[in-house]
Amino acid sequence: MKMIKIIILPILFLCLSVAAKETGIELLPVSAPGKVGMSPEILAKIGPEVETLIEKKKLVGGSVLILRDGKIVYQNQFGYANRASKVPMKKDTIFRIYSMTKAITSAAALMLYEEKKLNLDDPITRFLPEFSLLNVWQRRGDPTPADPLPTIRDLLRHTGGFSYGWGGHPVDRSYRRFQPLDRDKTLAEMSRSICGVPLLFQPGTKWNYGINTDILGRVIEVASGQTFDAFLQQKFFTPLGMSDTGFYVPAEKAQRLADVYQTKGIFLTTSEPGKTSPFLKKPANLSGGGGLVSTINDYARFLQMIANGGKFQGKQYLTAETVKLMTTNQLPDKIASISLSEQRHGTGFGLGFSVRIAPDKRWAKDSVVGEYGWGGKASTHYWISPKDKLLVVTMEQTIPYNWNLEHLLKPIIYQAIKE
Repeated sequence: MKMIKIIILPILFLCLSVAAKETGIELLPVSAPGKVGMSPEILAKIGPEVETLIEKKKLVGGSVLILRDGKIVYQNQFGYANRASKVPMKKDTIFRIYSMTKAITSAAALMLYEEKKLNLDDPITRFLPEFSLLNVWQRRGDPTPADPLPTIRDLLRHTGGFSYGWGGHPVDRSYRRFQPLDRDKTLAEMSRSICGVPLLFQPGTKWNYGINTDILGRVIEVASGQTFDAFLQQKFFTPLGMSDTGFYVPAEKAQRLADVYQTKGIFLTTSEPGKTSPFLKKPANLSGGGGLVSTINDYARFLQMIANGGKFQGKQYLTAETVKLMTTNQLPDKIASISLSEQRHGTGFGLGFSVRIAPDKRWAKDSVVGEYGWGGKASTHYWISPKDKLLVVTMEQTIPYNWNLEHLLKPIIYQAIKE
């Protein structure tokens, strides 16, 4: 049985190579693991381990893609995209990537920075004057004026003082009242709906995960003179060959959208069937923080561009210097690390990605310093290790966020690196 699993890998590489010749776009190159210093025997352990997760009902279906030195060394799909109808997970299954949208939005803003259409230290009021009267919440007394006002840099690294409205703080309750992420609100309406809500803290003094990147999407519209979706299509999706990425799934691709499953006790139950998903209709709110759908291969193309220092298949999208701002810690010294959850100890934040800045033997013992990445609400995830020339993307559709696949894969993948 072990030999069969190892033989499967070269067959995968042959199939991918044939597919590359049959499509109009240049696909990511493939390589036998041994040619790029990875063990095929160790990578072959992934399949049985993931199948065990499915047997234990900790996963309905998932997709795994591993690249080293820019070449695919492993790709496989497991379980179901639609369990009720027995639709298997496929390479072209479409996923709601939620907060994995943020990295693309950040790259778009930084492209405008390179074009000198915005500066990182511009106050957001240069583009969104409705925020000119921003105040900061105070535990006692009236809110005080924001000083300084949030900047583009603050939006990129989540130090602007904005929230998502998830908690019990009075500011969170205001977010829930105004519903800025309503799919029927345009970005302009979203911006106006929260411009009067107080900030949690003075900009630049703390880190808080919030609506920053959605506001950044509106900044991109104003600075570029284009709608946000048109800008992303022109600057990234079309030239990168991301043909299945966008803010909704068109009718001709609807059958490829995976169902979302929700953890209830020890069971995973259907939460959002693909065939009735709101993502089948174009939204008014082109959410820069969580609105995109994509496939695992599409998203890997974007990430490989980042890993290459802003270059992909002969085209330079961003300079290496700008990519470094995205992928290294940019938090002020007074902000030691981000505090989203216990899983994030020893983690900083660049202008678009979380960054591993210190070892964490308790919660991230298999991570390496210098890794950068992020994930999405429905358990899509990616990480890049520049030191190891390694890029990993995993996708499933489970809410709340499911750490099982990441925790399973990381030790296996790093053990597979032999040189």
